[in-house]
Amino acid sequence: MGSLEGMRVLDMTQYEAGTSCTQMLAWLGADVVKIESPTGDPGRGVGRQLPGETEDERQYFMNYNANKRSVVINLKSEEGRQILLDMAPHYDVFVENYGPGVVEKLGIGYDVLSKINPRIIHARIKGFGLTGPYSEFNCYDWVAQASAGTFSVTGEPDGPPMHPAPTMSDSGTGIQMALAITAAYVEQQRTGQGQEIEISMQEATTMFMRTLGLDRWGVEAAPRTGIHHGGGVTATYPCKPEEGQGDSNDWAFIMVVTSQMWDSLCAAMGQPELAVDPRYDTPIARMEHREELYETVASWTRQHTKREVMSILGPVGVPCSYVFSSLDLFTDPHLKERDFIQTVEHPINGEVTLMRNPIRMRGAEPLKHSPLLDANTNEVLASDLGLDASKVGELREAGAIGSPYAHEMADTAAGDD
Repeated sequence: MGSLEGMRVLDMTQYEAGTSCTQMLAWLGADVVKIESPTGDPGRGVGRQLPGETEDERQYFMNYNANKRSVVINLKSEEGRQILLDMAPHYDVFVENYGPGVVEKLGIGYDVLSKINPRIIHARIKGFGLTGPYSEFNCYDWVAQASAGTFSVTGEPDGPPMHPAPTMSDSGTGIQMALAITAAYVEQQRTGQGQEIEISMQEATTMFMRTLGLDRWGVEAAPRTGIHHGGGVTATYPCKPEEGQGDSNDWAFIMVVTSQMWDSLCAAMGQPELAVDPRYDTPIARMEHREELYETVASWTRQHTKREVMSILGPVGVPCSYVFSSLDLFTDPHLKERDFIQTVEHPINGEVTLMRNPIRMRGAEPLKHSPLLDANTNEVLASDLGLDASKVGELREAGAIGSPYAHEMADTAAGDD
């Protein structure tokens, strides 16, 4: 059994922030029912269509929606909205990350759902929160990052601010919301009471900013540090290109925090005399001579590939990593041995590659494929509302449920879950 076995989640999320949240809950055993419009989560169409993929079953969507079920309801129809309201008493959690005012316009806010189901946990992910001067502004990951300060500390000191490429605002916010929902669920099981949860992507992203600029905390803006990461020997260094590889990712990051690490680095480079050189024998001295020290270390790293640098320094206690490319995540022997990258069989796309749940614990669910659009509408409405095939057919005919864009394999694929 999954750790969250018994938790039922109505998932009205799209793209990444909300879908990361509900995927984490699903990975831990919750029954996540993804409510989609007849055209589906817009994330289904994001990204270049790869060979073997269908128009609405792309890698982007599959990456964020594993282990869920798909139900299509047309909430713009009164009959469709009523179906969702009828479903609400059967669920513990409702999650949404729609733009400002959308849920209110649909009439499915906490004020409505909590009257139907006082136990419901109504979780809302918003770019800038529900209040404040920016609350009506649209927001996506990099907008949230810019507003949380991550751009301002990324890039070279004399260059413009740059955006970190990972979409950490989306996934970071979603995972924080998953923790909040789990806490609220524990309380709900104890007291029988639900609640409304709100999280701002801007504020959630500031959780990743609490280490930067501590010497200027709240007084002065932290600077951009580029590859030097604050000075001293801690920096990203160029390495010898690997055979048959491009050189854009031939770098290794080396971090020295203690005197022992500095001594070990010097010995590993075959230059133990540097450890007692007065120019470098203290952290302050290394900071003052940062430029020449960088070139000294770089002259050594350039003699080795990035993987060699890591294999030399890691065993002697010097914190380091080669700069993984996105492809290295799929080919590195460490991650392969840990079975982090897995393949699952998708009903349409065949064998697809996904990253597994990073949490390793008893109660984590095996990785499953993302749901086809409309794959589970019939079965969920039958089990939740007791609707027979005839009634489901009528609702489909009326346009209250189901999607004309759903693949014809959708309902037969439901059995795979």
